[in-house]
Amino acid sequence: MPYLDDQTLNLYTRDLATQLTPNATQRTTLIVAGCYPRLLTVGFHEMSHAITGILTCATIHSVELDPDEGGETRMSGGIPWITLPAGYLGSSLIGACLIACGFDTNASKIACLVLGAFFIFTLWWARKNWLTWILILGMSGLVVVFWLVADSVALRFFVLFVGVMSDLYVLWDVIDDTIARKVNSSDASAFARVCGCFPSQVWGVIWLIIAFMYFAAGILVGLVAFKESASEQKTDAAHFLPAPGSSDAMTTAPLPGILVMIVTALSWKLLL
Repeated sequence: MPYLDDQTLNLYTRDLATQLTPNATQRTTLIVAGCYPRLLTVGFHEMSHAITGILTCATIHSVELDPDEGGETRMSGGIPWITLPAGYLGSSLIGACLIACGFDTNASKIACLVLGAFFIFTLWWARKNWLTWILILGMSGLVVVFWLVADSVALRFFVLFVGVMSDLYVLWDVIDDTIARKVNSSDASAFARVCGCFPSQVWGVIWLIIAFMYFAAGILVGLVAFKESASEQKTDAAHFLPAPGSSDAMTTAPLPGILVMIVTALSWKLLL
């Protein structure tokens, strides 16, 4: 065993600390990596507010995302006792649906198409919020990339990852914003003022239970509905919206490429 004196050991320790200390660029990368799952969940949260607002005849003025403050959906009209809980419960339901779809490749493809439609509406409402644009365009780019990898098998695991992260962040946010501490600007506080039945902490517990039930339901539905093996899923996926370059893609339009062109055209239209 080699002998290291104190001076040499200190040099090694300092060298290791120097190697592991991130520079400015690396710190930015770590911040983005840490915030992206969080912001994606916030995006689902605000998208749920906006969708339920539209369904209850509200007028959506804007959708904004902020890495520090979360997000905000500005609307007028609608039914508050439906639109207020829709943020937490809606994003939890989206996460549960993605978890269930993550058990099957073709179901993951359909889930991504549905998310794409929701993303287009969100971009329309968030025309002036650059962070929302970065988030959604980044998510769309990842979907296209994973669609093309290994006959879309990677897409299934990506959808599953997004669903799990979404539900876990919802559970954490409900506990942090409504149960562990009272935030006067939270959805639960606003809902308590509208309903007047229970304090915000009680509504937080109720929403937490519902969100956990959604989480469990997503796993159970995936286990029951999708029993195909990996080889069977690969065969089915080769005939359903195949990735360009696969054997069955010659007779099918390259859907990811078409999606990219549609998103690009719509993005350009919205920015003008």
